[in-house]
This record gives sequence, structure tokens and C-alpha cells, in this order.
Amino acid sequence: MPEIRFKMARMHSRKKGTSGSTKPSVPQHDKWLEYSNDEIEKIVTDLAKAGKPASQIGLILRDQYGVPDVKAITKKTITQILKKNKLASGLPEDLTNLLHRALKLRKHLDKNHKDESNRHGMLLTESKIKRLIHYYKARRVLPADFYYDAKNIELLLR
Repeated sequence: MPEIRFKMARMHSRKKGTSGSTKPSVPQHDKWLEYSNDEIEKIVTDLAKAGKPASQIGLILRDQYGVPDVKAITKKTITQILKKNKLASGLPEDLTNLLHRALKLRKHLDKNHKDESNRHGMLLTESKIKRLIHYYKARRVLPADFYYDAKNIELLLR
């Protein structure tokens, strides 16, 4: 029976959802892959020590090393490997990226206080941040007393 997929619409734009590739339903270790579990974990830790976030590590493994799926081979995600080796950051990567964006927008707004489209973008970004913080608190990724203060974004990013 064919799989039915629903497309989600974007929340802050009037666009339809984007289509994406799907992974195979049964993850498998490819025979042609020349790296073992330990070698892949070492590459992941080396890239993390070089300052790469988990999303870039996955892209580098795919593009430069020919590793199609880390989880299918090592039975662990890149983030789990980083946590095991104590290389994971305190905040989730998507939240950190949104905080960086909000900081850039806030600095731009300090210089250009009449830029209304930037003010609207900042409001949308901060609402995404608050929803994401609520999600991570519910999943106990962030502590229950964690809060977002728009004035002190730089303190969160340290």
C-alpha cells in the first residue's frame, strides 16, 4: 500500500510545504562503505573538535567521505556520538541558530530603528524561539527554569 504523506504549510509565509527526499524504510549498512563504526566516530569527534556543528558534520560525512547515513552504520546519531564524547553544546543547534539570527536582527534594529520589515522579522524569529524553548522544556532537553530574555541574547550564546 502506498504511503500517504501530508505536506505542511509554512507558518510565517504563504507558501506550501517543501518536498524532500525520504530515507529507505529499512536502514542498512552498505557493503561498499569503506569506513567502520570506530572510524566514523573518530571522524565525527575530530570534526566536532574543529568547531563544526552536528548538521555540518553530517554534510561533510556525506559529501567528502561518502557516508550516506551515520545512524544506519553506527546505530547512534551524530548528536549521541557528540554527547558520549562530551563534545555537544549546551543548547540545541536549531535554537542556537535562531538566537544568532535574533541577535543580528536586534543589532540591525538598534542602528535602523525605522526598519519595520526587520522589526516584523524579529518578532517572527522571537516567536519561533519561544515555541522551540517550550518544546525543549516539555522534552526535558532544557531545564524547567530556562527562559529567553531578548535583551540578553549574547549571554545565552556563550
